[in-house]
Amino acid sequence: MASATGICDTQTMRDKVDIHRFTELTPTPSLLAGIDAVFFAASNTQNFASDAARAVFRERWLGRYLEHDPQFAYLAIAPGGEVAGYLVGSVSVPARASRFADIGYFQTFRDLTTLYPAHLHVNLAGPYRGHGLGGALIERFIADARQTGTPGVHVVTSRAARNVAFYARAGFVEAGAIGEGAAEIVFLARRI
Repeated sequence: MASATGICDTQTMRDKVDIHRFTELTPTPSLLAGIDAVFFAASNTQNFASDAARAVFRERWLGRYLEHDPQFAYLAIAPGGEVAGYLVGSVSVPARASRFADIGYFQTFRDLTTLYPAHLHVNLAGPYRGHGLGGALIERFIADARQTGTPGVHVVTSRAARNVAFYARAGFVEAGAIGEGAAEIVFLARRI
């Protein structure tokens, strides 16, 4: 959102978008479609071999969180009701939770996931990026995770991904890495 000087007014954008816990909202078809729209638009994977492959991808990175950890899912809702973004997370140690067994790097980072068990996925629709909403979603999740006694939070991403700088601004630091070159992934962590 531009001010009279043409400069983006981050505070104005944050003031206009409300953050709600997923469990506080009625999961209407339009709300779920809005979450899916943000999820697929923000994803690094844009092409799928089939509808079944697309469904598996959604389940892995979004669906299981909404189903098993809805109390740690948050939606950023714009004034017209549009889903501006979301965060889904869990405070379960992923290397020990069977629902995350299909994500191999959790076993690779097993010791780190014990120190930083909470983990999250945050995505925003394009027009809402760069206004502090992602950071606000993270802080909301961390505040709630802290109340459970969780000692830390992590994210796993590619070293070359644009979100590495975003997570650094949110207080995450590199705690581990695996792979090389384009396949290298990093474990970014933050004490809470």
